[in-house]
Amino acid sequence: MNIVLTGSIGNIGRTLTEQLVQKGHSVTVISSASERIPAIEALGAKAAIGSMFDTEFLIQTFKGADIVYLMETMEAAGDLFDKNINFIETIKKIGHHYKTAVERSGVKKVVHLSSIGAHTDKGTGIIVFHHYVERILNELADDTSIKFIRPVGIYFNLFSFINTIKNKGSIVSNWGGDQKEPWVSPLDIADVIAEEVELPFEGRTYRYVASDEVSPNEIAKALGAAIGKPDLQWNVISDEELLKNWLEIGFNEQIAKGFVETQASQRTGVLYEDYNLYRPVLGKVKLADFATDFATAYQNDLQ
Repeated sequence: MNIVLTGSIGNIGRTLTEQLVQKGHSVTVISSASERIPAIEALGAKAAIGSMFDTEFLIQTFKGADIVYLMETMEAAGDLFDKNINFIETIKKIGHHYKTAVERSGVKKVVHLSSIGAHTDKGTGIIVFHHYVERILNELADDTSIKFIRPVGIYFNLFSFINTIKNKGSIVSNWGGDQKEPWVSPLDIADVIAEEVELPFEGRTYRYVASDEVSPNEIAKALGAAIGKPDLQWNVISDEELLKNWLEIGFNEQIAKGFVETQASQRTGVLYEDYNLYRPVLGKVKLADFATDFATAYQNDLQ
């Protein structure tokens, strides 16, 4: 099949591109950076260089595709420290560009990388943009089939704790404790998308993706053991204190407030309400596997 992938060749895209090429598909990877062309071509894919904000570029790139894979990130909207960006509204614009491009290119099969929490627009913080983009894409005509893939929290988000471990000797956040919650590896996300590409498309479907279910205290223990700090603690502070810390660092206010609310929804369980109704079979990459990667990143950061 002819498959067009947005999202360049990042944490998920590189592995997904490799898998689809190995399966014999013709893959075009959209990237905003021309310097990525050699790396994309080295994977056996074609590069299409342009912007997710350029509807005409998307239309022309989507034409002739059997399937398009759509994703959006906060980084696509701009620098998280830029005080002047409305990230949610900007990402909604990307969603509208995608919708128009799918309609006008004639594509009838879509895979959309969404997120846990996309089932609601209440109480999930900054990731609410996934809900809005799902809603925009659901406005497509019924003859366009869409598979919404909803990964849970991705392991690499835990890299953000490296600074607090270095500077304060502990993990610090506004949620914690012994309640297990799901995490996922980009490798398992890529596996699920590659699998769904070759399964029948019919109507609108939703699939959660998770690799392991572990508590914050179990994460602290595993990461601490991996970096040589077996007594590493996960300390919980208030929403207000965390927000103050992030604003002092210089985060965009919408981003800072949004992340605090997202993490508060992990604490209350709001984030996992729909996931708990449709729990997936867990993937292959466990916390212990990620802990090795975390240790490497931690050591590199110390150098």
